[in-house]
Amino acid sequence: MQFKIVLPLIISSLFVGCASVPKANPQLSQQAKQLSNPADGNAAIYVYRSNSVVGGAIKKDVWVDGECLGETARGTFFLKEVTGNQEHTISTESEFSPNHLVLKTEAGKRYFIQQFIKPGVFVGGANLKQVDTTTGEKAVAEYQLAESGKCSKATISLDKK
Repeated sequence: MQFKIVLPLIISSLFVGCASVPKANPQLSQQAKQLSNPADGNAAIYVYRSNSVVGGAIKKDVWVDGECLGETARGTFFLKEVTGNQEHTISTESEFSPNHLVLKTEAGKRYFIQQFIKPGVFVGGANLKQVDTTTGEKAVAEYQLAESGKCSKATISLDKK
């Protein structure tokens, strides 16, 4: 009888946990949360992952224009300044291949992209969506800046063949 109670608890505990990634210096995190205007000619892209328990034990890479931005975990964000008035591709590691979001930027503006975890066949996948400024600013205020430049692959191909 106890076996029937204990076994489900043990199995469910295997699916609970939190992945963690290295966090940036607290001063850098506070500076990024100031939501300052980007440098002249640039746009600011904030990529964040919510604090949801869904996929909490999974880390996922994010790239901007094929270059490593960093690895996300629950409650983390990144800030990347890019050349304004251009299209930029934000990509996230997913279950089988990266998912991409193409963003047309304007110089002087800030953009907020949410990475979210979705169910997968073997492991959770990830996708991206642009959110409004109010939603993005609230998320960035609550989350921690993750350390940039640590991905399983430094670069990815943006070919969509």
